[in-house]
Amino acid sequence: MIYIGGKNLSLNDFSEIVYKKKEIGLDEAAVNKVGVNYKFLQQFSTNKLIYGINTGFGPMAQYKVSEENLLQLQYNLIRSHSSGGGKLLPQHLVKALMIARLNSLMQGYSGVHNEAVELLRELINKDVTPCIYEHGGVGASGDLVQLAHLALVLIGEGEVIHDSRVCTTAEVFATLGIKPLSIHIREGLAILNGTSAMTGVGMVNIIQAQKLLGWSVLLSAMTNEVVAAYDDHFSYELNIVKQHKGQNKIAATLRNILSGSKMIRSRSEHLYNPEQLDQEVFEDKVQEYYSLRCVTQILGPIYDTVCQAENVLVNELNSVNDNPIIDHENKNIFHGGNFHGDYVSLEMDKLKIAITKLSMLSERQLNYLLNDKLNGKFPPFVNLGVLGFNFGMQGMQFTATSTVAENQTLSFPMYVHSIPNNNDNQDIVSMGCNAALMTKRVIDNSFEVLAIQMMTVLQAIDHLGCAAELSPKTKFFYDELRAIFPKFVEDVPKYKDLERVKEYFEKSDPVISFEEA
Repeated sequence: MIYIGGKNLSLNDFSEIVYKKKEIGLDEAAVNKVGVNYKFLQQFSTNKLIYGINTGFGPMAQYKVSEENLLQLQYNLIRSHSSGGGKLLPQHLVKALMIARLNSLMQGYSGVHNEAVELLRELINKDVTPCIYEHGGVGASGDLVQLAHLALVLIGEGEVIHDSRVCTTAEVFATLGIKPLSIHIREGLAILNGTSAMTGVGMVNIIQAQKLLGWSVLLSAMTNEVVAAYDDHFSYELNIVKQHKGQNKIAATLRNILSGSKMIRSRSEHLYNPEQLDQEVFEDKVQEYYSLRCVTQILGPIYDTVCQAENVLVNELNSVNDNPIIDHENKNIFHGGNFHGDYVSLEMDKLKIAITKLSMLSERQLNYLLNDKLNGKFPPFVNLGVLGFNFGMQGMQFTATSTVAENQTLSFPMYVHSIPNNNDNQDIVSMGCNAALMTKRVIDNSFEVLAIQMMTVLQAIDHLGCAAELSPKTKFFYDELRAIFPKFVEDVPKYKDLERVKEYFEKSDPVISFEEA
């Protein structure tokens, strides 16, 4: 069991809950703190004007709400803002959102009743996920619309997904014996105000980006291997003079992956001997194309970007991100903008750009393998059949190219795309949830591109008949992937093969630990 509250959640904790469905508990001391915080708000709010408790919301805060309407005010907020559009978020992303919201409330600065955190815990453990839509949040007062749909379910309304089908919340709650939340003071505002949608999606993006980076390093290694590249471009000596952590991590990992390969060549053995000087024109290129020999310089900054995004998102996950902050320790309530999602939005844009570049590297390595005029080793499109009659991987290249082009267009940053709204109360916004969802799309696309590259690499290995000469690590993945994508010669539809390889990449760990230089 993983406990929420009392200590910071790590990316690994988060992954265990979302993907391995680890049960969660609530830290007892943190629950007590939530209770103390609620009681302080109950006492402190008497005979005071406090935003969102006895006032309207946003630009409507100038209007006082009468005593008898205070609880109904919270219900009105939830129902009015349950206005999302577009597609439903996948269940695992909704679960990620719920974990992020629960973790924020468990910090004990939101003035919620203990019932709210207990109910969130119960829904997560019973795999009941609210129907939440992609469109709606601008990431300024937090992810208001997405979180309103969460709050709607907590009060027993709206729809949920349970046992892989959409049902009314009332039906599922009745079946599972779940009691809806009753509003006590400000549970509506406390649940809506916050960055938990963008943070939850962002955390999942980082988990998947780490997998992608691992596969990209492996594929870069295998591509260098099948073309018998020289080993100095990932050597310790070349990379250590560049003082970037990511570059040296990637170089060390490439050396680890390719250890034991009989195909990677030593430059000193092949070129540093007097016999080579007798040739006027060299058959082999003295240096490989950039997509092969600049892997450490390209994937290095991507590694650093993923690490930075993890650091920022984990900080946001463990932060209080609603407004106002109910501070029982200092016996005051502080108004501000902790719900503003700029930290997440900027990191998601940076991650999106980095992953787009990763997909571009994959596409260039793919093109090198498919173009016989570049590689000089393989038939056009790594066609193992009859040239002109069969087509090999020709059709699949179109899919890779168009998908990378989509990534490039999606890489325009949301962070600088603020549109004022809410009667100009929200005059500058983060668009953080949009940024996170667009990053997810880029990541999903990139798994597809890398899957096509892997299918091509496998065909290239079989064309050379060199499987026995691969390093032990690359041979392992050759065997694993050939089990789900067998060698082909005759032309048959490939879309289901692509789906299977992509799914393998998404669900499997590339079993690569990034090595120290």
